[in-house]
Amino acid sequence: MSRTRTAPHLLTLVVLSGVSALSMNVFLPSLPGMARDFDVDYGVMQLSVSAYIGASAVLQLLGGPISDRFGRRPVVLWSLVLFLLATIGTMLAGDITTFLIFRLLQSVITVCMLVPRAVVRDLYDGDRAASMLGYVTMGMAVVPMMAPVFGGVLDELFGWQANFAVMGLLALIVLAIAWRDMGETVRDGGMSLRRQMANYPILFRSHRFWGYCLAATLSSGAFFAYLGGAPFVGDQVFGLTPAQVGYWFAAPSIGYITGNFISARNSTRLGLNRMILIGAITCLVALTVGLLADLAGHVRPLIFFGAIATMGLGNGMVLPNANAGMMSIRPELAGTASGLGGALAVAGGAALSALAGALLQPGSGATPLLTIMCCSAFGSLLAIAWVYHRERRIMEPA
Repeated sequence: MSRTRTAPHLLTLVVLSGVSALSMNVFLPSLPGMARDFDVDYGVMQLSVSAYIGASAVLQLLGGPISDRFGRRPVVLWSLVLFLLATIGTMLAGDITTFLIFRLLQSVITVCMLVPRAVVRDLYDGDRAASMLGYVTMGMAVVPMMAPVFGGVLDELFGWQANFAVMGLLALIVLAIAWRDMGETVRDGGMSLRRQMANYPILFRSHRFWGYCLAATLSSGAFFAYLGGAPFVGDQVFGLTPAQVGYWFAAPSIGYITGNFISARNSTRLGLNRMILIGAITCLVALTVGLLADLAGHVRPLIFFGAIATMGLGNGMVLPNANAGMMSIRPELAGTASGLGGALAVAGGAALSALAGALLQPGSGATPLLTIMCCSAFGSLLAIAWVYHRERRIMEPA
C-alpha cells in the first residue's frame, strides 16, 4: 500500500487498541493457578504483569518517535508479527524464566495502543481529537471488559495456555485487518529524528504537556495497581474462582466505556480541562468511599468492585482528554507525545502494580490496594489542578 494519507476505518483503530489491551489482562484470573503450576510465589508470577508493563513503557518511548519518522503502518505491522512469535514462546515455556522472557517480548504489542492515538491526532485537532479518542477507547474497552471473563472460563476448561493461544489467533486476524486497511497518516513521509530532537525542548518545557502527562499517568496508575492486586483480592479475600474473578473484572471496563461515551459526547462542548477535572474527582471520590468501607469492615465484592467501576468511569473521562491534550502541544510530534505519555503511564503503572503485589500478603485484605489507588487518584487531581492554576495565571492581565 502506498504511503498516502488514507484514514484507516475507526474499527481498525479499535481492534488495534483492543488486541494490545487483551494481551495485558486476558490471563489475569489465571495468575494464582499459574503460580502453583510453575511452583513460584504469587509475587513472582505477578511479574508477568508488572514487568510486562515496564517493558511496555520502554517500547512506547521508542515506538512513538519511530512512528513519527517511518510512519504508523510499518510500526503496527512489525509489532503484530513479533507479538505472534513471542506468544508461541509463552505457550511452549517449560519454566518460569522462559515464560517471563517471552512474556516480556510480548510487550511489543503496546505500540498498537499508542499508534491509534497518534492517528486520531493526525486527522483531528484539539477538542475534536478528544471526542474521537473517546469513541476509539470506548470500543477498545469492550475487549478488556470481556477478556478476563473469557480467560477465566478458558482456564477452567483447558488450562492457562489456552489464553495465550487465543491471543495469538486474534493477533493474526488483526494483522490481516491492518495489512488491508491501515493507510498511512503521517504527513510528508514522516519527520526525521534530527528534526524531532530539535523540537523536543519545546515539548518538554511545556507545563501543559507535563500536567496532562501526570494526570493521565496517575489516573491510569490506579487502574494498573488494580490489575496487579485484584486477582489476589479476588482469590484470597473473597474466595472467588478464576471465572468469578473474570466476571468481576468487567466492572472497571463497564465504567470506562461509560466515561468514554461521556467524553465523546461532551469534550467538544466542555473542553479538555473541565472533562479531566470531572473525571479525576470521580475517581478520587469513588476510591475513597471504597477504602472507608473496607476500613469499616464492609468487605464485600459488590462494594469493592463497585468502587472500581466508578473509578473506571472517571478514567474514561480523564484519559482521552489528557491524551488529546498531550498531543496538541506539538501536533507534528503526535507519535512522540503519545509514546512518551504512554510510557510514563505504564512505567508508573508498573511501579504501582509491583507495589500492590508486594504489599498484598495473606491476611492483609484489600486495604493496601485501595490505599495505593486513592493516593494515585489524588495525584491525578493535583496535576490537572496545576494546569488550571498555570493557565489562569497566564490569562490574568498584568
